[in-house]
Amino acid sequence: MTWNLPNTLTILRLLAAPGVVLMFLYFTRPWADWFALLLFVGAAVTDWFDGYLARLWKQESKFGAMLDPIADKAMVVIALLVITGYAGMDPYILLPATVIIFREVFVSGLREFLGDTAGTLKVTQLAKWKTTAQMVAIAVLFGTGIFGHMLLDRTVGMDEAMIAEIFAGGDDPLSLRRIDLAARLTWWGGVGLLWVAAALTLITGVDYFRKAMPHLKDDP
Repeated sequence: MTWNLPNTLTILRLLAAPGVVLMFLYFTRPWADWFALLLFVGAAVTDWFDGYLARLWKQESKFGAMLDPIADKAMVVIALLVITGYAGMDPYILLPATVIIFREVFVSGLREFLGDTAGTLKVTQLAKWKTTAQMVAIAVLFGTGIFGHMLLDRTVGMDEAMIAEIFAGGDDPLSLRRIDLAARLTWWGGVGLLWVAAALTLITGVDYFRKAMPHLKDDP
């Protein structure tokens, strides 16, 4: 392995994946959501920088090429598990998350089986858009947890009548209506993006399987 900046960024991104879980184990919400969001976005940004710097400085390596997709998949899968858990197994989240995780496991197994011929399954532009859609959707959904718990914190001590009056148009010194709107927008926006990501994930998975079919046929 060559210790250069692109490879170091890739390793840091891989380590950031389980770090998302640790945020929810050692911090209370919404701080856990904030820290997980910052960690996830920071790691996602390195996904672009490590590849860009490796090409710019001609530091592309086999180690980086191997580890980069693993780091991406670890980030996405672990973050989806966390989001699915705190969303209470909501089917709007669970179904696309299942599609995404199934595809990632399937394609990884397909590449492992093909061995030396796995080079035929080169990363396509659509697959790159798929990864981008997954990461944006996850980042937006982390925002839902932030706004949702911010709303809970600001309504502590209020009775239902007081809260109902505020949402009916009464005085809103704590900006509860804006926070609630932000929570709803990030939820539905994140869910919509996650379904788009799931569709792209499924399409690219079928495309990889189609390209691998000639190598899966038994000898006559």
